[in-house]
Parts: sequence; structure tokens; C-alpha cells
Amino acid sequence: MSTYDAVIIGGGAAGSMCAALAAGRGLSVALLEPNRELGRKLRITGKGRCNVTNDCTPREFIEAIPGDGRFLQSAIHRFAPQDVMAFFEGLGVPLKTERGRRVFPASDRAGDIAGALARECGRLGVKVLRQRALEIEPGPEGVRAVRTEDGSLGCRSAVICTGGLSYPGTGSTGDGYKLAAALGHTITPTRPSLVPLESPDEYCREMQGFSLRNVTLSAYEDDRLIYRELGEMLFTHFGVSGPLVLSASAHMRRFGEAKYRLSIDLKPGLDEKKLDARLLRDLDKYKNREFANCLNDLAGRAMIPVLVRLSGIPPEERANSVTREQRARLVRLFKDFPVAVSGPRPVAEAIVTAGGVSTGEVNPRSMESKLVPGLYFAGEVLDLDAYTGGYNLQIAWSTAYVAAKSLKTEEI
Repeated sequence: MSTYDAVIIGGGAAGSMCAALAAGRGLSVALLEPNRELGRKLRITGKGRCNVTNDCTPREFIEAIPGDGRFLQSAIHRFAPQDVMAFFEGLGVPLKTERGRRVFPASDRAGDIAGALARECGRLGVKVLRQRALEIEPGPEGVRAVRTEDGSLGCRSAVICTGGLSYPGTGSTGDGYKLAAALGHTITPTRPSLVPLESPDEYCREMQGFSLRNVTLSAYEDDRLIYRELGEMLFTHFGVSGPLVLSASAHMRRFGEAKYRLSIDLKPGLDEKKLDARLLRDLDKYKNREFANCLNDLAGRAMIPVLVRLSGIPPEERANSVTREQRARLVRLFKDFPVAVSGPRPVAEAIVTAGGVSTGEVNPRSMESKLVPGLYFAGEVLDLDAYTGGYNLQIAWSTAYVAAKSLKTEEI
């Protein structure tokens, strides 16, 4: 039986980082990854661009974690976003910072990040095995071995870095939850986060493919505002998607218990008084047209029939006949366009998985299990998720760093 100081299970963002850092300490490391290449999910993240991190402070990072952000206090201070940026630039990957302090490779190629990690693992002697972990074998003093399809690997430490359930085609199939549960760990029920939303409103399907830019999206939980942001979104055959919607979904954590709805301010740059004045000018400009043909300057073509219908103004009514009351209804519709939410899309379509290994059973200063000595966790397999903007990858980097620096070095 081959033996190693540590066996890292999963060669994604967290696993590759953990393996490289552990090998950099001089540990013998085996990295188990059934996929042909390391970082398969990492290579498609951010639409293939890879939002590596967010150039924020530790405090701002914690504020971007809707769940147990305090668990990450130690990790983010030990390996902050600026440390991550220095790490990758030290591997020869130039970075750039864009709107919202989102950090990307200067090349806009996610493969540069995944490739740099793979090369670093190779340089430091990490043994990459194209095998799937089937069981972590505990001994009297903790982890003893990891059993794979091809036999057992002796080790003093094992790190579960298998990710969640999102993008199952990349290998995220929930194996880590099963491995952890078999050793007594509690798995917080998983659910999709940063995910498109389904709506029962037929007009979403009617407008599928139509995108909105520079709008303000507000999300409500039982009529309580939980999210508001300016940006872009998209209507689809099932409801809504796009950056604003994905961000809003991270705040919707009680589907089945609470009722959610969205409101779109189509003209955030105009208050109701200014918008009414603008509408008056357009109605005067097209005073001899039917009302349905007077909104081309204010709304996209795909949305006009929906706005007309929801306003209650007869489409054939002449522009110069629209009353003040009708105009007020239309103004309110522009400032508060409603979208009902029936639920999230499946977790397979989510960017990240919420839920996972309970953080209450993991030491935040080492990422070691409180139940099984020598068992560690890093990345999305933990019950940790964040808002969009590079924060989720930062969770992977920071937890991987802490785990790698905490691995035991005694003889097997």
C-alpha cells in the first residue's frame, strides 16, 4: 500500500490549492481527481474568465457571506484576497481588477488559473491519481487510509475538497458529503445558490431572450426587502436569470417557508415626477398614434406589449387621450415591474451549492474535523457560500490554505 503524508480528495480549486501548498511544506501528497485534467469546473467558471477573488478587506469579505461568515474570520485573515492575488501573479498569471473590485486573469482565460495550479502541483511533486475516493478509513488515532477504486492509500491526513452539487458534469456529484457523513458528520441540507429563478408569470416566457441593462432589481421575502442592486438581468422561458437575479437568489434561503417576489425599476435614473414628464413628452410626440405604438423611446420592443397589457390602457387608445390616472399607472409599472418567484432552478444549474458539511463540526483555525483527527475540509463541500463577485473562490482559497498549513507532518 502506497503511503503519503496527506491525500487530497478532489482536484478543483480548493483541492489543487491545498495540494500545492501542502507539497510546498515538504509533505508527500496524493491528489485524487477522476477527471482527465485538474480544475475542470474552475476552467469554466465566470463564463470561462474566472473571477479569481474580490479585492476587498477581510471585513467586507465576511459581510458577503450570508450564512456563518464568522467561521471564516481566521481563514480570511491568514490568506486574504491580496495574498491570493500575489500567489497567482507569483505563478506568472497577471491579474486585473474590474467593476465591483472583481479580479480576473488579464488574459480573460480561466484556464490560466487552473493551469498555473496544475503546473505548481507538478513542480512540487504532487502525485495526481485519476481515481475516485470510495471511503476514508479511520484508525485508533484518526485517519489511517483512503480507499479508492484501485486500492487503499495510507495517510495520516485526508482533505475532502470535492465541491458541491453544481455543474455535475464537471464531477461535482456530492461524493464529499457521503464520505463525511460516513464518518459521522452532519450534512446541512443542500440547495442551489447563485441560481436562475423560476416564475409563474407568463410574460416572462413571452419576453424570453430579452435582456435589461441599468435596471434596479429588488427582492422581497414575505414583503421584506432583502436585496437591491443596479445591473443587468434576462427574461427566460422559465422565469429570469442574469447577474442581478443570481445575486438576489443568494439571499433567498427559505424556499418552502417564505414567499419571494421581485420588483424591477426599469428607469432608476428618473423619479416618478421626471418619468411622468418624459412620458408626457412622448405622448405628445406621438399624439396621433395608438398608445401601443408610443413607447418605443422608453422600452424595448419585446417588453412593450407586456407593459401595455399590464398598464390596463387599451392599446388602440390614441396617445392624446391617455388620462392622468392611466399615465400614473404606467409610471408605477415602470418603477415597480413585478415578477413573482415560484422557486430556484435545479442545483445542477447553480453556480454554487449552499449547505454541506456543518461548520459547527470543523475547527475554523485548522479546518480539521472535530470528530475525526486527521480529517480536513476545504471549499464548497463545507456549509459556506457567498454572494457573486469572486467571494466563493476566495472561500476555496482561504480554507485550502488553512487546511494545507495545518496538516500533520508526523511519520505514518
